[in-house]
Amino acid sequence: MNQDNATGLIPFTIDLTLEEARRRAEVMAALGPDWDPVAALRGEDEAYALLYSGLDAEQQRTYDLLVAAGVLPGEGPGRAAAH
Repeated sequence: MNQDNATGLIPFTIDLTLEEARRRAEVMAALGPDWDPVAALRGEDEAYALLYSGLDAEQQRTYDLLVAAGVLPGEGPGRAAAH
């Protein structure tokens, strides 16, 4: 199609606001009334600490290198990876 025919096109837009609200409601329903986000985050922190515990010296150097490079998140709150 050349550029001249572009003016004959009919615009097509979709508003996903209602679908996103429905999706979020379904997620919250699936989590249930007993879901505790603070406990979930605490459990993630414990799992993360366990995952990288007991490293030997070479593994620790590799881990430190990956943290410094931003590949793995470091210690502390808000450990989201930089990339």
